[in-house]
Amino acid sequence: MPAPQTTASTGPPIRALIVDNDEAHAETMADSLTRVGYRCTVATTGAAGAELLEKDAFEIVVSDLKMPDVGGLEILAKCKEVLPDAEVILVTGHGTIQSAVEAMQQGAFNYLLKPLDLKQLRAVVDNASRNQHLRRANAELSRRLDEKFGFEGVIGNSPSMHEMIDRLRRIAPTDATVLIQGDTGTGKELVAQAIHQNSPRKKRPFVGLNCAALSENILESELFGHIKGAFTDASADRVGKFEFAHNGTLFLDEVGDMPLPTQIKLLRVLENNEITRVGSNESIAVDVRILSATNRDLEDGIAAGTFREDLYHRLKVVTIQLPRLADRSVDIPLLIEHFQKMHSKRHHKEIKSMTTAARRRLMAFDWPGNVRQLKNVLESMVVVDIDGVLDLDDLPDDLSLSEHTVTDAGGRGLSELVGKPLSEVEGMFIAETLEFTQGNREEAASMLGIGQRTLYRKIKEYQL
Repeated sequence: MPAPQTTASTGPPIRALIVDNDEAHAETMADSLTRVGYRCTVATTGAAGAELLEKDAFEIVVSDLKMPDVGGLEILAKCKEVLPDAEVILVTGHGTIQSAVEAMQQGAFNYLLKPLDLKQLRAVVDNASRNQHLRRANAELSRRLDEKFGFEGVIGNSPSMHEMIDRLRRIAPTDATVLIQGDTGTGKELVAQAIHQNSPRKKRPFVGLNCAALSENILESELFGHIKGAFTDASADRVGKFEFAHNGTLFLDEVGDMPLPTQIKLLRVLENNEITRVGSNESIAVDVRILSATNRDLEDGIAAGTFREDLYHRLKVVTIQLPRLADRSVDIPLLIEHFQKMHSKRHHKEIKSMTTAARRRLMAFDWPGNVRQLKNVLESMVVVDIDGVLDLDDLPDDLSLSEHTVTDAGGRGLSELVGKPLSEVEGMFIAETLEFTQGNREEAASMLGIGQRTLYRKIKEYQL
């Protein structure tokens, strides 16, 4: 029988986990599926199967219903918790209508009876495979649409990010100057690039300059250019960032650190759309959209006399405020997946999955360095990993929860929760997470690292 058409035509093979305490039967099923293009892993106990579900990513699970330690329904529940998109097929030699109905009600894809017909097994697995490839195709289509029409790199599903991306869509087609504010590491340059890439200027240059990294004289030369002989080392004419960005976008990072004399010259450019190279008297017309960013409070700078109020108002026709990562922790799973894929490709490493324990550790961290810190941590984990599964042992040594931990609504740290009943702590965290996600159970389940079914059961259990 030829390999399933969908397996060969839509990227990597579908990964299947076979769980059966009858080793010969498990190997027979795995061999039958491997021969038609599936990538199979075998577990000969229910406990081993449950452990593999925690550590690895499978798209199809075929499990015996009756096993001495962990049964098929428990495997099904575990799979729905840690791999909610996987399809589960249960196999049993003791089939009853009641057990079949129970399996389907709990989310099984199908239910097969022993002695197993291998052709029937392959047909059922092929149907499950088609569901998985449809998910892959939809995800790929969404990715391509985002790259073509959306704001690539601005990742988030939290209310604050939805609101910000909607604002960016309205801002991007205009020529308005934009002031992007936010803590270090929140992604201000990514937002600037997104505005440029979704503007009519996207085919023209995007030019960035960090105003904090340069002295006054060098900064003016970088911005406006200079002519030969303008100063000691000026051995030739030099085009500045404004001229280079003509008809495009100039991004001024850390604009709050710009020296006052340079601020005056920048204001003149914004008013007249003309620049003058250092050492020259000739004006040059420029057409440049200005985007600027700062982690400083510019109104405090105005009060202190270090920033011009008239320039401030010219730069902030529109303002974008980027939230801290700790204030949008619901986005952390999306960012983890994005950075994991990005760094895997960059460093030519196959990373199959991340353990639930490692994911929970990342979710619990306060991220004082924001998205940039998370990106660097994921790169470190990918680089040091040796088994294709990111786990606690891959975390950097300096990722210490003792210094930056999440607190509850009452401001209590984790240390103050020690000694309380586990049910009280768990119920409290679930309640706080539901409140944070404004009752969105899908987002809450993702943040907590559990399946939606488990969350529903916990909500009922704790009467939330």
